[in-house]
Amino acid sequence: MTYSFDKIIDRHGTDSLKYDFAEKIGKPKGILPLWVADMDFQAPPEVLEALAEKSRHGIFGYSDAVGNDYFDALAGWYADRFDWHPSSAWMVKTPSVVFAICTAIRALTKKGDAVLIQQPVYYPFEGSIHANGRRLVVNELVYQDGKYSVDLADFENKVVQNQVKMFILCSPHNPVGRVWTRDELAAMGDICVKHGVKVISDEIHADFVYPGHRHHVFEAIKPEFSDITITCTAPTKTFNLAGLQISNIFISNADMRKLFKLEIDRTGYSQPNVMGLTACRAAYKHGAPWLDALNVYLASNLSLLRGFLARELPFIRLVEPDGTYLVWLDCRALELSDSELDELIVHNAGLWLDPGTMFGAGGEGFQRINIACPASILQNALERLKKAFEI
Repeated sequence: MTYSFDKIIDRHGTDSLKYDFAEKIGKPKGILPLWVADMDFQAPPEVLEALAEKSRHGIFGYSDAVGNDYFDALAGWYADRFDWHPSSAWMVKTPSVVFAICTAIRALTKKGDAVLIQQPVYYPFEGSIHANGRRLVVNELVYQDGKYSVDLADFENKVVQNQVKMFILCSPHNPVGRVWTRDELAAMGDICVKHGVKVISDEIHADFVYPGHRHHVFEAIKPEFSDITITCTAPTKTFNLAGLQISNIFISNADMRKLFKLEIDRTGYSQPNVMGLTACRAAYKHGAPWLDALNVYLASNLSLLRGFLARELPFIRLVEPDGTYLVWLDCRALELSDSELDELIVHNAGLWLDPGTMFGAGGEGFQRINIACPASILQNALERLKKAFEI
């Protein structure tokens, strides 16, 4: 089947966070948004039809997945793509991965406990730690020769010195685009096992990996990792379903799972969104061809971005991503302060990107751009950026 990723769909006036809230939060009218991590592509046709069929039925009462077909769709997906074989007994549904992270923090640590993250990283990690009264510890990623890596000595030192109780892993990593190798994950996991650190592994971007790289499910690398890990998955990034609020969390350790479920009960959350269930099932059953085509398109957009920067804006360096559709741009050669860089991008170029400072330590002088849009929109954004430097 041919998919039209070049088609521009007007999202204005649809209550879109990405498009309809610019002026409300102080951005100028007419700004072009390439910030928040949702895509400007319609979900797979099979998902749209499943949602339409559910809508035609017309009753949206309390719902949950009946039988095995929901789990079987997920299990088949992860077996085929990642050689991972979770048990249905491990699965807990939540409205989002961030909800699951906050739940796990409360369930498995105490107030004042140290939780480690690797900045620059997805900013809700830090927010979730602070909001739940835990202590932030940062193992800052090392950026050298255009590539990010983990300082394992610092990782272990921070764990020991701060008596870290939990590590939130971002795999693949947002925003720096690393798809961690098996050896890198094993090294971090060994340290966590050695020092009794529980791991939340956020693997929501697992389906976006560029050729030459492979995503490894963290908990599947070694049996002992499975016993300390909460694996967070969702169809929402993969199939552009974030507004339907459905995530699937896997916890093999029965005691951890019990505590996690108890904490969910304390929030008052019970049955998931019926449309989220419907979309998730259809996506994992039928969405593989669509995703494969999308990944080819994203690689083409990445090539467009890479070539434009090299030709027209060589002072902005592309941090070559292994995966994700969120691309990290090194703007430090401009020698602008972060406020000056934001001013240029927002007001001169008319672009809404994510400033690197949002992502914590090491984000200064960087910007994150979302390339999951029609190529013509990305081209427009790049031309705007070029023009801004000509003023």
